[in-house]
Amino acid sequence: MSNFKAVASEVVPNAIVISKNIKGYTFLQYFMKKILEFFIVFFLLIVTLPIVIYTIYRIKKDSKGSVFFIQQRVGLNGKPFSCYKFRSMHEDSAFNPYTQDNDERIFQFGHTMRKLRIDELPQLWNVIKGDMDLIGPRAEWDILVEDYAKKIPSYHKRHLVKPGITGLAQVCYPYGRNLEDAKSKLSYDLLYIKTWSLLLELKIAWLTVMVILDRKGV
Repeated sequence: MSNFKAVASEVVPNAIVISKNIKGYTFLQYFMKKILEFFIVFFLLIVTLPIVIYTIYRIKKDSKGSVFFIQQRVGLNGKPFSCYKFRSMHEDSAFNPYTQDNDERIFQFGHTMRKLRIDELPQLWNVIKGDMDLIGPRAEWDILVEDYAKKIPSYHKRHLVKPGITGLAQVCYPYGRNLEDAKSKLSYDLLYIKTWSLLLELKIAWLTVMVILDRKGV
């Protein structure tokens, strides 16, 4: 996977170049992708059930408010949808679209959820509903997408496919904190779309597990 990091870093200033002639999945590609996804999602729903139950208990214990955080994200072809996550911040937190180091808005168990990516588990419902895929570009907040689309050439090309719970950008690049990070992550998103293969899909799934076990989630 290091070769993907190297290539992506080279095209960061020229994301518009890699976006030329870029297309979404072919019918066969998406069929293979969904077959693989079906088995992984089914496995995750069973394996993570105890984690989900404990997470609901801890959120209620650590912070007053709703268990779930629901936000408008942008999906396939720029269509907005409601994205579900476990809430990891206090509900009365100050507004800031980016998460900072040692962010005081995040409650105690919220840090654990983010490190282990547990807060993403409710997005399995988005996958079942058809809003998202298991693997793909990150589903970005509609407010940020509106800003990025104005400032980053070819940003809309990442919406040629459905967003994913995990993806090439998510496992190869730290959590985005500003416009420059968004530009860098775009190169990974476009590289993923343009070079998609079943092997790449499996690599990303494996790297996601490694990132979680190595506690590098943010």
